[in-house]
Amino acid sequence: MRFGAWLVIGGLCVAMTAHSADEAQQRWWAHIQYLADDSLEGRQTGSEGHRKAAEYVAKQFAKAGLRPAGDAGGYVQSVPFISRRIVEERSHLSLERGGQLEALTLGEDATINMRISPAANVRAPLVFVGYGLTVPEVGHDDLAGMDLKGKVAVFFSGGPQNIPGPLLAHYQTAGERWSALKRAGAIGALTIQNPRGQDIPWDRSKLARLAPAMSIADAALDETAGQQIAVTVNPERAGKLFEGSGHAYADLLAAATNHRPLERFVLANSVVAEVAFESSKVTSQNIVGSRPGTDPRLKAEYVVISAHVDHLGIGEPVNGDRINNGAMDNASGIATLIEIAAALDAAKVKLKRSVLFVAVTAEEKGLLGSRYFANKPTVPAQAIVADLNIDMFQPHFPLKSLIVQGLDESDLGDDLRKLAGPLGIGVLADPEPERNSFTRSDQYSFIRRGIPSLSLKVGFVKDSSEHEIIKKWRKERYHAPSDDLQQPVDLQAAVDFNAVYVKVVEAIANRDTRPRWKETSFFRRFAQ
Repeated sequence: MRFGAWLVIGGLCVAMTAHSADEAQQRWWAHIQYLADDSLEGRQTGSEGHRKAAEYVAKQFAKAGLRPAGDAGGYVQSVPFISRRIVEERSHLSLERGGQLEALTLGEDATINMRISPAANVRAPLVFVGYGLTVPEVGHDDLAGMDLKGKVAVFFSGGPQNIPGPLLAHYQTAGERWSALKRAGAIGALTIQNPRGQDIPWDRSKLARLAPAMSIADAALDETAGQQIAVTVNPERAGKLFEGSGHAYADLLAAATNHRPLERFVLANSVVAEVAFESSKVTSQNIVGSRPGTDPRLKAEYVVISAHVDHLGIGEPVNGDRINNGAMDNASGIATLIEIAAALDAAKVKLKRSVLFVAVTAEEKGLLGSRYFANKPTVPAQAIVADLNIDMFQPHFPLKSLIVQGLDESDLGDDLRKLAGPLGIGVLADPEPERNSFTRSDQYSFIRRGIPSLSLKVGFVKDSSEHEIIKKWRKERYHAPSDDLQQPVDLQAAVDFNAVYVKVVEAIANRDTRPRWKETSFFRRFAQ
Protein backbone atom coordinates (compact mmCIF):
# COMPACT_ATOMS: atom_id res chain seq x y z
CA MET A 1 0.00 0.00 0.00
CA ARG A 2 1.27 3.47 -0.89
CA PHE A 3 0.41 6.45 1.27
CA GLY A 4 0.99 8.89 -1.61
CA ALA A 5 -2.12 10.97 -0.93
CA TRP A 6 -2.20 10.59 2.83
CA LEU A 7 -0.18 11.65 5.81
CA VAL A 8 -0.62 9.85 9.11
CA ILE A 9 -0.32 12.29 12.01
CA GLY A 10 -1.68 12.14 15.50
CA GLY A 11 -3.76 9.05 14.79
CA LEU A 12 -5.52 10.71 11.85
CA CYS A 13 -5.20 10.01 8.13
CA VAL A 14 -5.02 13.49 6.63
CA ALA A 15 -5.54 13.96 2.91
CA MET A 16 -2.53 15.47 1.16
CA THR A 17 -2.47 17.33 -2.11
CA ALA A 18 0.15 16.41 -4.67
CA HIS A 19 1.83 19.70 -3.80
CA SER A 20 2.01 18.96 -0.05
CA ALA A 21 3.24 15.40 -0.71
CA ASP A 22 5.99 16.82 -2.86
CA GLU A 23 6.86 19.33 -0.13
CA ALA A 24 7.21 16.52 2.42
CA GLN A 25 9.58 14.69 0.10
CA GLN A 26 11.66 17.78 -0.54
CA ARG A 27 11.90 18.69 3.16
CA TRP A 28 13.21 15.24 4.03
CA TRP A 29 15.65 15.25 1.14
CA ALA A 30 16.85 18.79 1.93
CA HIS A 31 18.10 17.66 5.34
CA ILE A 32 20.10 14.89 3.65
CA GLN A 33 21.45 17.32 1.07
CA TYR A 34 22.91 19.43 3.85
CA LEU A 35 24.20 16.59 6.05
CA ALA A 36 25.68 14.53 3.19
CA ASP A 37 27.21 17.45 1.32
CA ASP A 38 30.95 17.26 0.64
CA SER A 39 31.46 20.41 2.73
CA LEU A 40 30.76 18.39 5.92
CA GLU A 41 33.49 15.94 4.92
CA GLY A 42 31.65 12.82 6.05
CA ARG A 43 30.75 13.92 9.61
CA GLN A 44 33.65 12.11 11.30
CA THR A 45 33.15 11.94 15.07
CA GLY A 46 34.84 14.94 16.67
CA SER A 47 35.44 16.76 13.38
CA GLU A 48 34.42 20.24 12.30
CA GLY A 49 32.02 18.66 9.81
CA HIS A 50 30.35 16.75 12.64
CA ARG A 51 30.13 19.94 14.70
CA LYS A 52 28.37 21.68 11.80
CA ALA A 53 25.98 18.74 11.47
CA ALA A 54 25.23 18.90 15.21
CA GLU A 55 24.58 22.63 14.96
CA TYR A 56 22.20 22.03 12.05
CA VAL A 57 20.29 19.34 13.96
CA ALA A 58 20.01 21.58 17.02
CA LYS A 59 18.57 24.40 14.89
CA GLN A 60 16.04 22.02 13.33
CA PHE A 61 15.07 20.74 16.78
CA ALA A 62 14.45 24.32 17.92
CA LYS A 63 12.44 25.03 14.77
CA ALA A 64 10.27 21.98 15.52
CA GLY A 65 9.53 23.31 19.00
CA LEU A 66 11.70 20.88 20.93
CA ARG A 67 13.07 22.12 24.22
CA PRO A 68 16.84 21.92 24.86
CA ALA A 69 17.62 18.76 26.82
CA GLY A 70 21.39 18.50 26.64
CA ASP A 71 24.06 19.89 28.94
CA ALA A 72 23.77 23.25 30.70
CA GLY A 73 20.42 24.19 29.21
CA GLY A 74 21.47 23.61 25.59
CA TYR A 75 20.80 20.96 22.98
CA VAL A 76 24.31 19.44 23.07
CA GLN A 77 25.61 16.71 25.34
CA SER A 78 29.41 16.73 25.05
CA VAL A 79 30.97 13.27 24.82
CA PRO A 80 34.70 12.76 25.55
CA PHE A 81 36.69 10.21 23.55
CA ILE A 82 40.19 8.88 23.15
CA SER A 83 41.05 8.67 19.46
CA ARG A 84 43.69 6.24 18.16
CA ARG A 85 45.21 5.93 14.72
CA ILE A 86 47.67 3.20 13.78
CA VAL A 87 51.10 4.18 12.50
CA GLU A 88 51.30 1.34 10.04
CA GLU A 89 54.84 1.93 8.84
CA ARG A 90 56.03 1.24 12.41
CA SER A 91 53.64 -1.65 13.07
CA HIS A 92 54.24 -5.31 12.23
CA LEU A 93 52.30 -8.56 12.47
CA SER A 94 53.83 -12.01 12.00
CA LEU A 95 53.26 -15.70 12.62
CA GLU A 96 56.02 -17.67 14.36
CA ARG A 97 56.44 -21.43 13.98
CA GLY A 98 59.50 -23.45 14.76
CA GLY A 99 61.53 -20.34 15.36
CA GLN A 100 60.73 -18.97 11.89
CA LEU A 101 58.75 -15.77 11.30
CA GLU A 102 56.25 -15.29 8.48
CA ALA A 103 55.23 -11.67 8.04
CA LEU A 104 51.55 -10.84 7.54
CA THR A 105 50.77 -7.89 5.31
CA LEU A 106 48.62 -5.33 7.07
CA GLY A 107 45.63 -4.57 4.91
CA GLU A 108 45.94 -7.68 2.75
CA ASP A 109 46.21 -10.44 5.36
CA ALA A 110 44.81 -8.72 8.44
CA THR A 111 44.04 -5.44 10.16
CA ILE A 112 44.85 -4.35 13.71
CA ASN A 113 41.89 -2.94 15.63
CA MET A 114 42.46 0.40 17.34
CA ARG A 115 39.21 0.41 19.34
CA ILE A 116 41.18 -1.11 22.17
CA SER A 117 44.36 0.33 23.66
CA PRO A 118 46.82 -2.27 22.31
CA ALA A 119 50.07 -3.35 23.87
CA ALA A 120 53.19 -2.14 22.06
CA ASN A 121 54.53 -5.69 21.76
CA VAL A 122 52.82 -9.08 21.90
CA ARG A 123 54.24 -12.57 21.44
CA ALA A 124 51.76 -15.29 22.34
CA PRO A 125 50.63 -18.79 21.26
CA LEU A 126 47.45 -19.10 19.20
CA VAL A 127 44.51 -21.32 20.13
CA PHE A 128 41.57 -21.95 17.78
CA VAL A 129 38.33 -21.80 19.79
CA GLY A 130 35.70 -22.30 17.08
CA TYR A 131 33.28 -19.37 17.34
CA GLY A 132 34.80 -18.18 20.61
CA LEU A 133 31.37 -18.09 22.25
CA THR A 134 30.18 -18.79 25.77
CA VAL A 135 26.35 -18.94 25.76
CA PRO A 136 25.13 -20.52 29.01
CA GLU A 137 21.45 -20.29 28.00
CA VAL A 138 21.91 -23.05 25.41
CA GLY A 139 24.81 -24.85 27.07
CA HIS A 140 27.33 -23.73 24.47
CA ASP A 141 30.91 -22.97 25.59
CA ASP A 142 33.71 -22.89 23.04
CA LEU A 143 36.19 -21.99 25.78
CA ALA A 144 35.47 -24.92 28.09
CA GLY A 145 38.53 -27.10 28.65
CA MET A 146 40.81 -24.85 26.60
CA ASP A 147 44.03 -23.48 28.07
CA LEU A 148 43.97 -19.81 27.10
CA LYS A 149 46.10 -18.32 29.86
CA GLY A 150 48.50 -15.84 28.26
CA LYS A 151 47.35 -16.89 24.79
CA VAL A 152 45.49 -15.28 21.88
CA ALA A 153 42.17 -16.81 20.82
CA VAL A 154 41.42 -17.37 17.12
CA PHE A 155 37.79 -17.76 16.07
CA PHE A 156 35.26 -17.27 13.30
CA SER A 157 32.56 -14.64 13.56
CA GLY A 158 29.06 -16.09 13.62
CA GLY A 159 27.86 -19.13 15.50
CA PRO A 160 26.11 -22.49 15.26
CA GLN A 161 22.52 -22.81 14.11
CA ASN A 162 21.12 -23.83 17.50
CA ILE A 163 21.72 -20.40 19.06
CA PRO A 164 18.77 -18.00 18.46
CA GLY A 165 19.57 -14.82 16.53
CA PRO A 166 19.24 -12.17 19.28
CA LEU A 167 21.12 -14.39 21.75
CA LEU A 168 23.90 -15.00 19.24
CA ALA A 169 24.11 -11.31 18.41
CA HIS A 170 24.44 -10.37 22.08
CA TYR A 171 27.26 -12.77 22.85
CA GLN A 172 29.16 -11.72 19.73
CA THR A 173 29.42 -8.09 20.84
CA ALA A 174 32.96 -6.98 21.57
CA GLY A 175 32.30 -6.44 25.27
CA GLU A 176 30.59 -9.78 25.91
CA ARG A 177 33.08 -11.78 23.91
CA TRP A 178 36.07 -10.15 25.56
CA SER A 179 34.54 -10.64 28.99
CA ALA A 180 34.42 -14.41 28.40
CA LEU A 181 37.90 -14.55 26.86
CA LYS A 182 39.37 -12.48 29.68
CA ARG A 183 37.86 -14.82 32.30
CA ALA A 184 39.48 -17.71 30.46
CA GLY A 185 42.89 -16.01 30.64
CA ALA A 186 43.29 -14.86 27.05
CA ILE A 187 45.23 -11.68 26.29
CA GLY A 188 43.85 -11.01 22.82
CA ALA A 189 41.73 -12.12 19.88
CA LEU A 190 42.09 -12.82 16.15
CA THR A 191 38.73 -12.82 14.39
CA ILE A 192 38.25 -14.48 11.01
CA GLN A 193 35.37 -12.82 9.21
CA ASN A 194 32.70 -15.32 8.17
CA PRO A 195 32.04 -14.47 4.50
CA ARG A 196 28.34 -15.27 4.94
CA GLY A 197 27.88 -12.34 7.32
CA GLN A 198 30.34 -9.98 5.63
CA ASP A 199 28.46 -6.97 4.27
CA ILE A 200 31.51 -5.16 2.92
CA PRO A 201 34.08 -6.82 0.63
CA TRP A 202 37.51 -7.11 2.24
CA ASP A 203 39.14 -4.92 -0.40
CA ARG A 204 36.97 -2.04 0.77
CA SER A 205 36.67 -2.81 4.48
CA LYS A 206 40.47 -2.92 4.84
CA LEU A 207 40.63 0.80 3.99
CA ALA A 208 39.01 1.67 7.33
CA ARG A 209 42.06 0.40 9.24
CA LEU A 210 43.79 3.73 8.67
CA ALA A 211 40.91 5.84 10.00
CA PRO A 212 40.83 6.90 13.65
CA ALA A 213 39.15 4.51 16.08
CA MET A 214 37.77 5.64 19.41
CA SER A 215 36.81 4.64 22.91
CA ILE A 216 34.88 6.58 25.54
CA ALA A 217 37.23 8.50 27.83
CA ASP A 218 35.64 7.04 30.94
CA ALA A 219 37.20 3.98 32.56
CA ALA A 220 33.80 2.90 33.90
CA LEU A 221 32.57 2.45 30.32
CA ASP A 222 35.65 0.60 29.04
CA GLU A 223 34.62 -2.93 28.03
CA THR A 224 38.00 -3.99 26.66
CA ALA A 225 40.29 -3.39 29.65
CA GLY A 226 43.14 -5.90 29.65
CA GLN A 227 42.94 -6.77 25.95
CA GLN A 228 46.42 -6.48 24.46
CA ILE A 229 45.67 -7.15 20.81
CA ALA A 230 42.65 -7.34 18.51
CA VAL A 231 43.10 -8.42 14.89
CA THR A 232 40.64 -9.09 12.05
CA VAL A 233 41.85 -11.65 9.51
CA ASN A 234 41.00 -11.77 5.81
CA PRO A 235 39.11 -15.07 5.39
CA GLU A 236 40.72 -15.63 1.99
CA ARG A 237 44.19 -15.54 3.58
CA ALA A 238 43.52 -17.11 6.97
CA GLY A 239 44.70 -20.57 5.96
CA LYS A 240 48.28 -19.77 6.97
CA LEU A 241 47.17 -19.56 10.63
CA PHE A 242 46.29 -23.27 10.52
CA GLU A 243 49.42 -24.59 8.81
CA GLY A 244 51.00 -27.36 10.83
CA SER A 245 47.88 -27.86 12.96
CA GLY A 246 46.70 -31.03 11.24
CA HIS A 247 43.38 -29.36 10.41
CA ALA A 248 42.28 -28.18 6.95
CA TYR A 249 41.26 -24.55 6.91
CA ALA A 250 38.95 -25.10 3.94
CA ASP A 251 36.90 -27.60 5.96
CA LEU A 252 36.65 -25.22 8.93
CA LEU A 253 35.61 -22.33 6.68
CA ALA A 254 32.91 -24.44 5.03
CA ALA A 255 31.57 -25.51 8.42
CA ALA A 256 31.52 -21.92 9.72
CA THR A 257 29.82 -20.65 6.56
CA ASN A 258 27.05 -23.20 7.13
CA HIS A 259 26.80 -22.49 10.90
CA ARG A 260 27.94 -25.98 11.86
CA PRO A 261 29.80 -26.88 15.08
CA LEU A 262 33.56 -26.32 14.95
CA GLU A 263 36.48 -28.23 16.41
CA ARG A 264 38.81 -26.51 18.89
CA PHE A 265 42.54 -27.06 19.10
CA VAL A 266 45.95 -25.52 19.73
CA LEU A 267 47.58 -24.00 16.64
CA ALA A 268 51.19 -24.54 15.69
CA ASN A 269 51.71 -20.81 15.26
CA SER A 270 52.22 -17.96 17.69
CA VAL A 271 51.43 -14.35 16.88
CA VAL A 272 54.11 -11.68 17.07
CA ALA A 273 52.94 -8.07 16.96
CA GLU A 274 54.52 -4.66 17.23
CA VAL A 275 51.94 -1.89 17.29
CA ALA A 276 52.60 1.83 17.05
CA PHE A 277 49.77 4.31 17.22
CA GLU A 278 49.00 7.95 17.87
CA SER A 279 46.32 8.95 20.36
CA SER A 280 44.54 12.17 21.21
CA LYS A 281 41.56 13.44 23.16
CA VAL A 282 38.45 14.28 21.14
CA THR A 283 35.09 15.74 22.09
CA SER A 284 31.98 15.19 19.99
CA GLN A 285 28.28 15.93 20.30
CA ASN A 286 25.05 14.15 21.10
CA ILE A 287 22.12 16.45 20.33
CA VAL A 288 19.08 16.18 22.60
CA GLY A 289 15.68 17.86 22.42
CA SER A 290 12.46 17.12 24.30
CA ARG A 291 8.76 17.39 23.59
CA PRO A 292 7.02 17.51 27.01
CA GLY A 293 4.11 15.19 27.64
CA THR A 294 0.68 16.37 28.78
CA ASP A 295 -0.49 13.67 31.20
CA PRO A 296 0.01 14.73 34.86
CA ARG A 297 1.54 11.36 35.72
CA LEU A 298 3.01 9.99 32.48
CA LYS A 299 4.75 13.20 31.38
CA ALA A 300 7.57 12.29 33.78
CA GLU A 301 8.35 9.28 31.55
CA TYR A 302 10.26 9.52 28.27
CA VAL A 303 10.12 7.71 24.95
CA VAL A 304 13.48 8.15 23.22
CA ILE A 305 13.67 8.49 19.43
CA SER A 306 17.29 7.99 18.37
CA ALA A 307 19.42 8.12 15.23
CA HIS A 308 23.13 8.62 14.67
CA VAL A 309 24.49 11.75 13.03
CA ASP A 310 28.11 10.68 12.54
CA HIS A 311 29.68 8.84 9.61
CA LEU A 312 33.17 7.81 8.48
CA GLY A 313 34.68 11.11 7.38
CA ILE A 314 37.50 11.27 4.85
CA GLY A 315 39.15 7.95 4.06
CA GLU A 316 41.21 6.20 1.46
CA PRO A 317 40.03 6.91 -2.11
CA VAL A 318 37.55 4.62 -3.85
CA ASN A 319 37.27 5.42 -7.55
CA GLY A 320 38.96 8.72 -6.81
CA ASP A 321 36.49 9.81 -4.10
CA ARG A 322 37.67 10.09 -0.48
CA ILE A 323 34.58 11.58 1.23
CA ASN A 324 32.24 9.09 2.88
CA ASN A 325 29.09 11.22 2.74
CA GLY A 326 26.81 8.79 4.58
CA ALA A 327 23.57 9.84 2.88
CA MET A 328 21.64 6.69 3.83
CA ASP A 329 23.96 5.92 6.77
CA ASN A 330 22.63 7.86 8.50
CA ALA A 331 21.72 11.32 7.22
CA SER A 332 18.43 9.70 6.19
CA GLY A 333 17.69 8.64 9.78
CA ILE A 334 18.50 12.11 11.11
CA ALA A 335 16.25 13.63 8.43
CA THR A 336 13.43 11.37 9.62
CA LEU A 337 14.14 12.25 13.27
CA ILE A 338 13.77 15.94 12.39
CA GLU A 339 10.64 15.39 10.31
CA ILE A 340 8.94 13.38 13.08
CA ALA A 341 9.50 16.27 15.49
CA ALA A 342 8.26 18.77 12.90
CA ALA A 343 5.14 16.72 12.08
CA LEU A 344 4.15 16.42 15.74
CA ASP A 345 4.65 20.16 16.18
CA ALA A 346 2.71 21.11 13.04
CA ALA A 347 -0.26 18.92 13.99
CA LYS A 348 -0.21 20.14 17.63
CA VAL A 349 -0.39 16.52 18.74
CA LYS A 350 -0.79 16.03 22.49
CA LEU A 351 1.19 13.08 23.78
CA LYS A 352 0.82 11.72 27.31
CA ARG A 353 4.49 10.89 27.74
CA SER A 354 7.39 13.15 26.97
CA VAL A 355 9.43 12.32 23.87
CA LEU A 356 13.19 12.74 23.81
CA PHE A 357 14.80 13.18 20.38
CA VAL A 358 18.45 12.09 20.55
CA ALA A 359 20.87 12.41 17.63
CA VAL A 360 23.91 10.47 18.79
CA THR A 361 27.54 10.58 17.77
CA ALA A 362 30.14 7.81 17.29
CA GLU A 363 27.80 5.03 16.19
CA GLU A 364 30.39 4.09 13.59
CA LYS A 365 32.98 3.80 16.36
CA GLY A 366 31.01 1.06 18.15
CA LEU A 367 27.73 2.65 19.34
CA LEU A 368 29.74 4.89 21.65
CA GLY A 369 27.58 8.02 21.62
CA SER A 370 24.43 6.10 22.46
CA ARG A 371 26.30 4.07 25.06
CA TYR A 372 27.41 7.30 26.71
CA PHE A 373 23.88 8.73 26.65
CA ALA A 374 22.23 5.52 27.88
CA ASN A 375 24.65 5.41 30.81
CA LYS A 376 24.67 9.16 31.47
CA PRO A 377 21.27 10.39 30.26
CA THR A 378 20.29 14.03 30.55
CA VAL A 379 16.96 12.97 32.11
CA PRO A 380 16.47 10.56 35.04
CA ALA A 381 17.60 7.13 33.81
CA GLN A 382 14.62 5.31 35.34
CA ALA A 383 12.24 7.64 33.48
CA ILE A 384 13.24 6.32 30.01
CA VAL A 385 10.63 3.69 29.10
CA ALA A 386 11.42 2.89 25.45
CA ASP A 387 13.78 3.59 22.56
CA LEU A 388 12.80 3.71 18.89
CA ASN A 389 15.89 3.80 16.70
CA ILE A 390 16.27 4.89 13.09
CA ASP A 391 19.37 3.72 11.26
CA MET A 392 19.89 3.32 7.53
CA PHE A 393 16.25 2.47 6.86
CA GLN A 394 16.89 2.47 3.09
CA PRO A 395 13.86 3.70 1.12
CA HIS A 396 14.95 2.23 -2.19
CA PHE A 397 11.53 0.78 -3.13
CA PRO A 398 7.86 1.32 -2.14
CA LEU A 399 6.92 0.80 1.50
CA LYS A 400 4.90 -2.41 1.79
CA SER A 401 6.25 -3.76 5.05
CA LEU A 402 8.55 -2.99 7.97
CA ILE A 403 11.48 -5.06 9.19
CA VAL A 404 11.56 -4.67 12.96
CA GLN A 405 14.58 -5.46 15.10
CA GLY A 406 13.32 -6.57 18.51
CA LEU A 407 9.82 -7.34 17.24
CA ASP A 408 9.18 -10.28 19.58
CA GLU A 409 11.30 -9.17 22.52
CA SER A 410 8.87 -6.70 24.13
CA ASP A 411 5.23 -5.66 23.93
CA LEU A 412 6.30 -2.73 21.74
CA GLY A 413 6.07 -5.24 18.92
CA ASP A 414 2.41 -5.82 19.79
CA ASP A 415 1.75 -2.08 19.53
CA LEU A 416 3.39 -2.01 16.14
CA ARG A 417 1.39 -4.93 14.79
CA LYS A 418 -1.88 -3.33 15.94
CA LEU A 419 -1.29 -0.06 14.13
CA ALA A 420 0.36 -1.47 10.99
CA GLY A 421 -2.45 -3.89 10.14
CA PRO A 422 -5.14 -1.30 9.36
CA LEU A 423 -2.62 0.60 7.23
CA GLY A 424 -1.94 -2.47 5.10
CA ILE A 425 1.70 -2.54 6.20
CA GLY A 426 3.30 -5.91 6.88
CA VAL A 427 5.45 -6.39 9.99
CA LEU A 428 8.42 -8.71 9.60
CA ALA A 429 11.06 -10.04 11.96
CA ASP A 430 14.69 -9.85 10.87
CA PRO A 431 15.09 -12.01 7.72
CA GLU A 432 18.91 -11.96 8.06
CA PRO A 433 19.73 -12.80 11.70
CA GLU A 434 23.28 -13.78 10.72
CA ARG A 435 24.04 -10.06 10.26
CA ASN A 436 23.52 -9.41 14.01
CA SER A 437 21.65 -6.20 13.22
CA PHE A 438 19.89 -6.17 16.60
CA THR A 439 23.16 -5.41 18.36
CA ARG A 440 24.82 -3.33 15.64
CA SER A 441 22.71 -0.18 15.94
CA ASP A 442 22.13 2.31 18.74
CA GLN A 443 19.01 0.66 20.16
CA TYR A 444 21.34 -1.90 21.70
CA SER A 445 22.86 0.67 24.05
CA PHE A 446 19.38 1.22 25.50
CA ILE A 447 18.58 -2.49 25.59
CA ARG A 448 21.64 -3.09 27.75
CA ARG A 449 20.23 -0.59 30.23
CA GLY A 450 17.01 -2.61 30.42
CA ILE A 451 14.96 -0.37 28.13
CA PRO A 452 12.58 -2.08 25.63
CA SER A 453 13.60 -1.00 22.15
CA LEU A 454 12.76 -1.35 18.46
CA SER A 455 14.50 -0.42 15.24
CA LEU A 456 12.48 -0.14 12.02
CA LYS A 457 13.46 -0.35 8.35
CA VAL A 458 11.62 -0.45 5.03
CA GLY A 459 10.78 -4.15 4.73
CA PHE A 460 11.58 -6.87 2.23
CA VAL A 461 11.13 -10.62 2.00
CA LYS A 462 14.31 -12.66 1.94
CA ASP A 463 15.55 -13.48 -1.58
CA SER A 464 12.97 -11.15 -3.15
CA SER A 465 13.83 -8.55 -5.80
CA GLU A 466 13.80 -5.91 -3.03
CA HIS A 467 16.29 -7.97 -1.05
CA GLU A 468 18.56 -8.09 -4.09
CA ILE A 469 18.43 -4.27 -4.25
CA ILE A 470 19.52 -4.06 -0.61
CA LYS A 471 22.33 -6.60 -1.05
CA LYS A 472 23.59 -4.75 -4.12
CA TRP A 473 23.52 -1.47 -2.18
CA ARG A 474 25.54 -2.98 0.66
CA LYS A 475 28.14 -4.38 -1.70
CA GLU A 476 28.55 -1.19 -3.70
CA ARG A 477 27.66 1.70 -1.36
CA TYR A 478 27.68 0.64 2.30
CA HIS A 479 30.54 2.46 4.08
CA ALA A 480 31.77 3.75 0.73
CA PRO A 481 31.96 7.22 -0.84
CA SER A 482 29.17 6.15 -3.20
CA ASP A 483 26.67 6.43 -0.33
CA ASP A 484 26.17 9.97 -1.56
CA LEU A 485 23.56 12.31 -3.00
CA GLN A 486 23.73 10.74 -6.46
CA GLN A 487 22.14 7.39 -5.58
CA PRO A 488 18.54 6.44 -6.42
CA VAL A 489 16.10 6.96 -3.54
CA ASP A 490 12.31 6.47 -3.44
CA LEU A 491 11.30 9.77 -1.84
CA GLN A 492 7.68 8.73 -1.47
CA ALA A 493 8.73 5.57 0.39
CA ALA A 494 10.68 7.79 2.78
CA VAL A 495 7.68 10.04 3.41
CA ASP A 496 5.44 7.00 3.91
CA PHE A 497 7.93 5.56 6.37
CA ASN A 498 8.07 8.85 8.28
CA ALA A 499 4.28 8.97 8.47
CA VAL A 500 4.08 5.47 9.90
CA TYR A 501 6.84 6.32 12.37
CA VAL A 502 4.86 9.28 13.68
CA LYS A 503 1.99 6.93 14.39
CA VAL A 504 4.31 4.49 16.18
CA VAL A 505 5.65 7.28 18.37
CA GLU A 506 2.12 8.38 19.22
CA ALA A 507 0.98 4.86 20.11
CA ILE A 508 3.88 4.25 22.48
CA ALA A 509 3.81 7.71 24.05
CA ASN A 510 0.06 7.36 24.74
CA ARG A 511 -0.16 3.77 25.98
CA ASP A 512 -1.44 3.47 29.53
CA THR A 513 1.23 1.06 30.75
CA ARG A 514 4.99 1.21 30.69
CA PRO A 515 6.47 -0.98 27.90
CA ARG A 516 7.58 -4.39 29.13
CA TRP A 517 9.89 -7.14 27.98
CA LYS A 518 8.26 -10.44 27.07
CA GLU A 519 8.74 -13.17 29.67
CA THR A 520 10.52 -15.24 27.00
CA SER A 521 12.97 -12.51 26.03
CA PHE A 522 16.64 -13.03 26.82
CA PHE A 523 17.03 -9.26 27.12
CA ARG A 524 14.53 -9.08 29.97
CA ARG A 525 17.42 -9.78 32.35
CA PHE A 526 18.85 -6.31 31.83
CA ALA A 527 15.75 -4.80 33.45
CA GLN A 528 16.22 -6.81 36.63
